[in-house]
Amino acid sequence: MASILVVDDDDLVRATVRQMLEGAGHQVLEARNGKEALVSVSRKIVALVVTHTIIHAIDAITTIRELRSHDPNLKIIAMSGGDRQARVDYLDLAKKLGAHQTLPKPFRRDDMLNAVRSALS
Repeated sequence: MASILVVDDDDLVRATVRQMLEGAGHQVLEARNGKEALVSVSRKIVALVVTHTIIHAIDAITTIRELRSHDPNLKIIAMSGGDRQARVDYLDLAKKLGAHQTLPKPFRRDDMLNAVRSALS
């Protein structure tokens, strides 16, 4: 299966997504923020990045831009619970910047696995 990098500042979310993906046979790497994600991608070959759109250190939108410039063929899934003040639709913005799939939080296991299958196909 695929090597997937999960980027989220919430330990529980990362662990939950890891469990979903590993249960489907994928190899999973983790990053707490955009800075760690960029380091991981530069050191390891990953087929897909699953990133939260609101993360610390480097904003996820900046991270998506950087990832796309590092590897234009890298598949990206953006996930978000939204902006609490509804100022920005981060998932729409992520899609415009090159995310292949988007997932609103909360999502079910099947939603994640379907998004992964679609992005990798």
